[in-house]
Amino acid sequence: MPVYSYKALNAEGSSEAGVIDADTPRDARTKLKSRRLHVTALESVATAEKAARVRVPWAGRRSRAELPMITRQLGTLLSSGIPLMGTLNAVIEQAEERRLKAVLLDVRERVAQGVAFSDALGAHPRLFNDLYVNMVRAGEASGSLDKILFRLADYLHAARRLNSKIVAALTYPIIMLIVGTVVVAVLLTFVVPKITDVLQKQSKAALPLPTEILMAVSGAMKSYWWVGVLAIITAWFVLKRVRATARGRLWMDTAVLRIPVVGPLLRKSAVSRFSLTFATLLESGLPVLECVAVVKRVVNNQLIANVLDDVQRKIAEGADIATPMKQSKVFPPVVGYMIAVGEESGRLEELLKRISTAYDEEIEIAAQRLTSLLEPLMIVVLALIVGFIVLSILLPILEIGNIV
Repeated sequence: MPVYSYKALNAEGSSEAGVIDADTPRDARTKLKSRRLHVTALESVATAEKAARVRVPWAGRRSRAELPMITRQLGTLLSSGIPLMGTLNAVIEQAEERRLKAVLLDVRERVAQGVAFSDALGAHPRLFNDLYVNMVRAGEASGSLDKILFRLADYLHAARRLNSKIVAALTYPIIMLIVGTVVVAVLLTFVVPKITDVLQKQSKAALPLPTEILMAVSGAMKSYWWVGVLAIITAWFVLKRVRATARGRLWMDTAVLRIPVVGPLLRKSAVSRFSLTFATLLESGLPVLECVAVVKRVVNNQLIANVLDDVQRKIAEGADIATPMKQSKVFPPVVGYMIAVGEESGRLEELLKRISTAYDEEIEIAAQRLTSLLEPLMIVVLALIVGFIVLSILLPILEIGNIV
């Protein structure tokens, strides 16, 4: 059944937007009219691929934010004995985000046509990644789809918590940097030139060196501000093009991990994500080789992906997991040793979860250290810049006062 995106006015005159499935546009309008909605716009969402290609940045983020809750609801309903179609119907009714609802409607349509649930999810790779689809496929094969969905929900919640820690650690310094840069740029471009013009007219002697330096910098910013804007746009474009290639991603990911203070934090985050993802896939019953292949595609770091590619190749040749990871020198030695112990004892999933938990704690400590280090450092730098501006303005004023 086709899916339609609509905009309408309700009985109170407020605008509403959403999606609805109907055989024809006329049928869709009839259904909406029965809800006392006056349709102002109706558009067909033809296929799953089209729905996945719709680029609505905030909607996409909201869809991913709702995904853990939706996954847990799917698991809860299935474990209660409700058939898959009934489960999808219930989840679709509760879905709040428009794009997510459109995707779920299309998934339900595909399942109704006889397509496997995992394959229906796989038609929307921007929302359901390889890890999600492969775990659902393993749940279908083992007959434990509800348990797999619970594990997926736990994994998605843990991954979001990890991302939140990293974002929280980096947000404050970035905001301070942006605000400080804007304030200094405004001072140098608009405020300082007006003051220095007055000082030049009032002062009969040569201006102090700091004032001349300030005037030169201010003049350059006022005359050539467009060069800075052009440089930022060019750098963004070049980095985007570099990121589009495998070699470029490898270079950028390697460089980011070598940044002082920030690099170790991101490395810990990558190791924690790898361990948690690997453990979740193993618990779901996927073979080791397939687990490594899936983790390689979702790890979001080309350097670690290359290491996992080598690990996958050596496992296929008969080697263990730990040895190539130790040799890579990308993963900390303790990770390799704990994986080796897990392989020997048959408790690999348990030890991988312990690694993830340990690194989660280290990330929290490292994030606090990063904030406590960068905050005073940035305050001192901004204070020095503003202090230099104030000093450069006060010196000629004092000299004029002495002359008078």
